[in-house]
Formats: sequence, C-alpha cells, structure tokens
Amino acid sequence: MQFALNEDQVVLRDMALAFAAEKIAPHALRWDEEKHFPVDVMREAATLGMGGIYIREDVGGSAMTRFDAALIFEALATGCPTTSAFISIHNMASWMIDAFGSDTQRHQWLPKLCTMELIASYCLTEPGAGSDAAALRTRAVRDGDHYVLNGQKQFISGAGRTDVLVAMVRTGGDGPGGISTLVIDGKTPGVSFGANERKMGWNAQPTRAVIFENARVPVANRLSEEGTGFKIAMAGLDGGRLNITACSLGGAQAALDKARAYMKDRKAFGKRLDEFQALQFRLADMAIELEAARTFLWRAAAALDRKDPDATMLCAMAKRFGTDVGFEVANHALQLHGGYGYLSEYGIEKIVRDLRVHQILEGTNEIMRLIVARKLIEGAR
Repeated sequence: MQFALNEDQVVLRDMALAFAAEKIAPHALRWDEEKHFPVDVMREAATLGMGGIYIREDVGGSAMTRFDAALIFEALATGCPTTSAFISIHNMASWMIDAFGSDTQRHQWLPKLCTMELIASYCLTEPGAGSDAAALRTRAVRDGDHYVLNGQKQFISGAGRTDVLVAMVRTGGDGPGGISTLVIDGKTPGVSFGANERKMGWNAQPTRAVIFENARVPVANRLSEEGTGFKIAMAGLDGGRLNITACSLGGAQAALDKARAYMKDRKAFGKRLDEFQALQFRLADMAIELEAARTFLWRAAAALDRKDPDATMLCAMAKRFGTDVGFEVANHALQLHGGYGYLSEYGIEKIVRDLRVHQILEGTNEIMRLIVARKLIEGAR
C-alpha cells in the first residue's frame, strides 16, 4: 500500500496533466456544444502511451498498472471528463482482447488499437438488459466458421465512429453461462447504428444503439471459449469502475479549482467570498471528500494490480464512493459560483452534467451496493 507517489508516477501524472491543459481543456466547451468527438486529440494521447495503458508491450502496449491508469485518467479528466472517459472505455475493451484473446487475436487487433488508429467500443448493455446484464438477448447462432448475429446493444459509447466492437452475445442458453464475447469489425455487413442520442452530458462522445441484422462474424473472433463471455465482461468492468471513478475525481478537482479561483475574485457584502467562514468550511469539506475518495481509489487499484481476492468488492466500493463524491463536489462548486455557475462559459455546469452519468454507467451505484452486500454476506457464512 502506498500513500505517496514515486518519482515515475509523479512524472506520469504531470505528463497527463500537461496534455490535458494544453490539448483538451481549451477545447472542451466547444466539443461539448458541437458534439465533437476529438479523435485526433485522442490519437495524440496514444502517442504518449495512453491508447494501451495496461496492454502488454509485445503488441505495442505500455504495460503499466491499474494504479498508473488511475493517475492518468484523473489527470486527463481535469481537461474534460468526457474525453478521458472515452479513452478509458477504449482501454477497457482493448484490455479484454489482451487478457482473453489468443496470440493471433492479440497481434491482429492490438497494435492498431494501442495507437488508436483503430478505436474500440464495449458492447454489453441492451434495451432490456442494463443492470441485469446476464439477461442480454443478442443472439449469435453458429453457421460453419461464422456466427450469425441478431439483436441490439444500447447506450454504446463511440458507436458509429469506432472501428472495433467488443460485444457480449448469447451463444447458448439463458443466464450468464450462455454468453460469449466476440470482437467485431464495425464495418461488418449487417451492423448498423442508431441516431446519436441527445444526452444531458458526455456530448463530446457519440452514444448510439448498435444493431445486428444477420451480421456474420468469424468464429475466430471469439475471445476464449463459448460461455465465458459474462466472466470476461465482468473482469473488464472491475478496471472500468476504477477508471470512471478517476474521471469523476479529475472533473471534481477541476471544479474545486475553479471555485477557489472564483471565490478569491468575487466579493459580497464588502468581503471576498473566501473570507466567509461558512464558505471556507464548504471548500474544506469538498477537499476532504475528494482526498478520501482518491485514497480509496488508490487502494482499490493496488488491490486489482495484486489480484487480491477482495479486489472486485473494493473496485465496487471505490466506484460507489468516488462517483458520488465527484458529482457532489462538482455540484457544490456550481453552487459556490452562484448564478454564474449556471452559465456555460464558466465550465462548471458542463462538469456537473458530465459527472452525473458516472453514477449510472459501469454498473449503477445501486448495483455497486449489491456487489458489496453479497460479498459481505458470503464472507459471513
């Protein structure tokens, strides 16, 4: 367990912070307003090793740790939580190929994914299967050397603009044991996409349905054995929950920094806002909550790196706590700005909108509580 960063980690974090400040933050409001997906900037990030953060080196990955990834995604999110979150999703989908794919599959897909020449989407959720992911219905029927896919995925980040879809599909009976994972070329005939959803936040990345209509996917594109897809999906989500927590903390830290600067300049009743004790206490509580969430995130990331038995539970705990804290800190920062916080030019309302969905995706925070409760009850037996 570590409570301070070593020299290499400081350099890594500062590199990501500098990239966020120079390449992301100046454009974040425009990207949100125009619903612009900054693929070119993400590919620049990939040149710094951020396209395959915890992918093995033999296929072009950076072979870093989950702890390192948490530092990177928090830093990138200070510029734009949405952009950082998509890079995290791309890394999660790519890692699933690295961790569960054959050597042939790894060398086929990962070199271009690590450079983000190819961009990946993670496809689990369906219109009738959100929190109950094991109820997914997208069907893949074996036909010789191919599967024929029919069904629909919902709320897929990057869909329509990404090149690779890592999709969980039903190859067997009901329940988690009937699910397999396929790597699908986004240009496969029979694969189409819905309209870009109109969302509260996360406007700098498209969100669409993915529709399969008799799409033929080679059996050779299946990761691991039939029936292991649900396990693969859940393994990906352990890391994904850490990543999205880091994005929440980065966005909240940016909101806190904006509030501190605003309170130093803004006066009311003849005093600067930061001279009012009640508002000082509010700032202190925001900083305390953020630091507690960050420490929790680091603990969970270290546990996942060590493959501790309680890593899944700690990831769920950190996600529930960190994404709730991130949203609340950003919301308080908006309040400290008064009416100006509600104006888009100050950048606070965007952060609030972007962070709200973090309490829903990668498993809702209610599901995080369910995971923790089940682990606790199992441990008591």
